[in-house]
Amino acid sequence: MQRGGGVLMHISSLPGPFGIGVLGEEAISFAKQLHNQGMKYWQVLPFSYPGMGDSPYQSFSAFAGNWLFLDPRRLMKMGLLNAGDVVAAEYTENKWRVDFDYIRVEKEKLLRKAYANANNDIRTKAMQFLSDNQWADDVALYQAAKDKYYQRAWWQWDDPALSNYEKEAVAALRETEDYKFHGFVQYLFSIEWADVRAQINAEGIQIIGDMPIYVSGDSADVWAARDMFKMANAADKKAAKKLWLEENPNADPNSFEEPLFSKVAGVPPDYFSADGQLWGNPIYDWKKHKASGYEWWMRRLEENFKLYDIVRIDHFRAFSSYWEVPAGAKTAKRGEWVEGPKMDFFNAFDKKFGDRSKLIAEDLGEVTPDLEEFLEEVALPRMKVMEFAFDPNGDSPYLPHNYEKNCVAYTGTHDNNTLLGWLWEASEHERNECLKYCGFEGNNWGEGGTRSASCRAIIKTLWASSANCVIIPIQDMLGYGGDTRMNMPGTANGNWRVRFTKEDFDAIDNNWYKDLNRLYRR
Repeated sequence: MQRGGGVLMHISSLPGPFGIGVLGEEAISFAKQLHNQGMKYWQVLPFSYPGMGDSPYQSFSAFAGNWLFLDPRRLMKMGLLNAGDVVAAEYTENKWRVDFDYIRVEKEKLLRKAYANANNDIRTKAMQFLSDNQWADDVALYQAAKDKYYQRAWWQWDDPALSNYEKEAVAALRETEDYKFHGFVQYLFSIEWADVRAQINAEGIQIIGDMPIYVSGDSADVWAARDMFKMANAADKKAAKKLWLEENPNADPNSFEEPLFSKVAGVPPDYFSADGQLWGNPIYDWKKHKASGYEWWMRRLEENFKLYDIVRIDHFRAFSSYWEVPAGAKTAKRGEWVEGPKMDFFNAFDKKFGDRSKLIAEDLGEVTPDLEEFLEEVALPRMKVMEFAFDPNGDSPYLPHNYEKNCVAYTGTHDNNTLLGWLWEASEHERNECLKYCGFEGNNWGEGGTRSASCRAIIKTLWASSANCVIIPIQDMLGYGGDTRMNMPGTANGNWRVRFTKEDFDAIDNNWYKDLNRLYRR
């Protein structure tokens, strides 16, 4: 990656009148602000539609765009809405939080109105988009079936033939208006983002996207290609019930629900959680993926490269080895490490795409010997996080003086506290070590205007490092506390909702960042 600086902020956090950030003028304006600061990168979270807990990492599709980001003003310019529709779509109850429950309902109403207003030309283009993109066809089919069966999971649908993705049942669904509507929505997302991204790139800003390693069980991906996942057979279900009874000795055996998958994803106990994290996503059947030449994965990456200039692969270590938890387990403690596809996958990637220069490896979490060897061989930029660095008794690889050039370094990520919030919550020894390392003098780091100075000292130290790419969350650029944190791993509710206002962005000292980028040749 080119030496440069950037900011981490999801589209949802942009200011604007619609209750959530959209693919509109606010996004372009933010890119222009980054350009004026001398930045080169804007990192976003997955563009997936948010699922359980409003998380973009738990979506109904690994391919589909988040239609909550569609800009009503752009739809008006296309003749799909009128000015009254756009005004009615405004939501100003809370400028600093996304009300997902409200926005979901109201945005779908608005988009169905846009679909009803669409002329034959737009409908024809949307249908051609479905014909040209297998993933979009699957998404539209899946969403239409979810509408028909009251949003129940695909294995709960009343039509077994449709649940099993049988050809005739699927073909019949293609004739429905719901199918055409959901395809229309994905078409709109593709053309809106293509236009906005072109304008962002014209400002010299590259988009770093994020691709979750796993998909949700209740997703178009699993419904349409379940043979690529570890599904539970009779023996697996029997073993799961036995384990479940061991862990729940007082439970009614008849209340046990047979698992759909034999194994599920998670991570072992770590910095964030003493029990580990039981994500519950299905595990890939890597033998079948290998036999296909990783065709599903290559299509997925190809679509990601249409969205982003650079793709950060979340939980990258799963390509080396992954934590597999047996169905029926209460926590992730029951899991074990299982070998992933390793370099065989990336040899297939090289054959398809030519090189790996557009990838970043999110390698945070537990380090195992096989992982280090694999990361050395795959040779992708890895991640460094300053908030992990300041043990007074150790020489952490996250300390800036230990950074190699081929890495992407952060103050913190969307899963961490903000920089100011971290300073407040760190131990006194850790905080003092950090401030001393970064050249901040005195004890008044948390008082008044000095709060900004202490955060700036840390940011400046990051910028001075040898890391080719350095990124700070927008919260750290603003100097905001832990109440603006994006996500708290291991918690199910209240995450992913943070937004900012135009006034927040206007208060940023653009010249300070411009000089910082000049000073450290970024």
